Amino acid sequence: MATRNPSPEEVFHRARRIEASGERDGYLQGACGDDLALRSKVDALLKADAEAGSFLASGGQPGGASGATGATSATPPSEQVGAMIGRYKLLQEIGEGGFGVVYLAEQRKPMRRKVALKVIKLGMDTKQVIARFEAERQALAMMDHANIAKVLDAGATDSGRPYFVMELVKGIPITDYCDQASLTVQERLDLFGLVCSAVQHAHQKGIIHRDIKPSNVLVTLHDGVPVPKVIDFGIAKATSAELTEKTLFTEHGQMVGTPLYMSPEQAEMSGLDIDTRSDIYSLGVLLYELLTGTTPFTIEELRGAGLAEMQRLIREQEPQKPSTRLSTLDTLPSIAAHRKIEPRKLPLLMRGDLDWIIMKALEKDRTRRYETANAFAADLGRFLTDEPVLASPPSAAYRVRKFVRRNRRGVIAGGVMAVVLLAAAGVAIHFGVSEGRQRRVAERNADLAKQSAAELAETNTHLTKANKEVVRANDLLEAETERAERQTYSALLQSAQAQLDAGNFADAQRLHNLCPEPYRNWEWRHLGLSLDQSLQTLAGHESTVNSVAWSPDGTRIVSGSGDKTLRIWDAASGESIQIVEGHGGGVRSVAWSPDGTRIVSGSWDKTLRIWDAASGESIQILEGHGGGVRSVAWSPDGT
Repeated sequence: MATRNPSPEEVFHRARRIEASGERDGYLQGACGDDLALRSKVDALLKADAEAGSFLASGGQPGGASGATGATSATPPSEQVGAMIGRYKLLQEIGEGGFGVVYLAEQRKPMRRKVALKVIKLGMDTKQVIARFEAERQALAMMDHANIAKVLDAGATDSGRPYFVMELVKGIPITDYCDQASLTVQERLDLFGLVCSAVQHAHQKGIIHRDIKPSNVLVTLHDGVPVPKVIDFGIAKATSAELTEKTLFTEHGQMVGTPLYMSPEQAEMSGLDIDTRSDIYSLGVLLYELLTGTTPFTIEELRGAGLAEMQRLIREQEPQKPSTRLSTLDTLPSIAAHRKIEPRKLPLLMRGDLDWIIMKALEKDRTRRYETANAFAADLGRFLTDEPVLASPPSAAYRVRKFVRRNRRGVIAGGVMAVVLLAAAGVAIHFGVSEGRQRRVAERNADLAKQSAAELAETNTHLTKANKEVVRANDLLEAETERAERQTYSALLQSAQAQLDAGNFADAQRLHNLCPEPYRNWEWRHLGLSLDQSLQTLAGHESTVNSVAWSPDGTRIVSGSGDKTLRIWDAASGESIQIVEGHGGGVRSVAWSPDGTRIVSGSWDKTLRIWDAASGESIQILEGHGGGVRSVAWSPDGT
């Protein structure tokens, strides 16, 4: 049978009876072991006990009774199960925290209903604890949101200990509910959006929760519909006004919150002001767990580290992207089954937008996180409707700067290696001696260029150099990398031209597609009607060209662009014949009708439009899509 870990109160009551400090320290070391959170809570209780004076000196019990469960056993009869507190009958103890006990109670008048009643434990009613208790009550009373547990009443027991009455939330932690109900990724994101709405409401009321985690976000069913409820504002902090007139403070050097879900600024304990973006980080951890089944740092990692190392991990160690983490888990089949998706598809679904949305919320630098919980939820909404998200991978320059600040080591050798490899790729392509060899060299060296960029990042982490070289090396690396990419681009296009001259259009297109970003999409080339026609450049759009199509008779070209327009071109002269306007978003796809009289286009504005090819007039608008239209096509008969 597994041994139950002792509660902070049990350890506290045993330790407080040991008068010799050396014996007490020995007992605490054995009872708490490596559980830093338990030791921190017990130390706080012992300090509060010492400050409380004669009341706690007697064990908080009449006559000085003692025992591991002294506080509970000495509870006055008027505050035990079956007793009445005001108009509430205590039915059952349903929860217990460090300083308070929660009972299932029945309100007798003016109506009969089940409620949750929270009262301070006997022996825990120090000034600081009462202040924190009243802060939680005041925080909850300030809020009125469907996804936050409501305060219904407040008062004091016959013995003078404060209590408050809350809405009874019959729910389970959000992670447990999602797994038990096998919710899909989209259903989990929808549920998480409601949690963001609740946190946003608290922030608008000037309240920072500071302890968002699954056990504080319970899901209950209302008419079969899951409803999340945010609870436990026991360590909430006011951003603009005091929650209570009583003194409430966090002692210097005391970690507030749960380490697995704690923001770097909370872990720092440096006096840095905590603002609403700390809750954004905790929401990011919660979403990470909802989608991957694990937290960015595991409890084993933090438990195995000392306090200082645990703080360093939270402050400095970058967590793996969710998709990467999933790919390394042995439990991936089980995790995927709980999300109704094939194991191989779950990391692919996470890769890209979801990765970067979560990593933006988990930024160590809080200025780079989402400003609000609503902004976090809105980006998830964009992902669900196939719209561009605000989150994006950090730039290469940003990653280099973070590397420099974190390690203070040079990057010159790695930069030179990358430049040499990239330049070699361009030279090898440029000086190819045959068409077949040019094609193979171009493809091989394009792969080599991509591999070199990856090797550069890995090499940088192992190189050492004097601090004075760091800034100069960073500038050199960026300039040389850009120069090498331009050389590679130039060589690839020259190879493509050679293939065109030989009439190898497919090979020319393949070489053009190998051009490195961002060069590949800034100009458009098209092939002529005969093999001996020269390469033409058609320019005029103000943004990226997303799609092109030939007219059935081969005399015209239509192009769709991110500038929200279509253009019709004369294929022989390359002149723009007509500019077609009307879409409210970028044009993603275009197609000619089989008879060449009409054009259909699809756009980010979620519509399709059918145009008269001769006049450019809009004939019909087709609506119904919930997201941007990525592709359009005509039926063979054009109807």
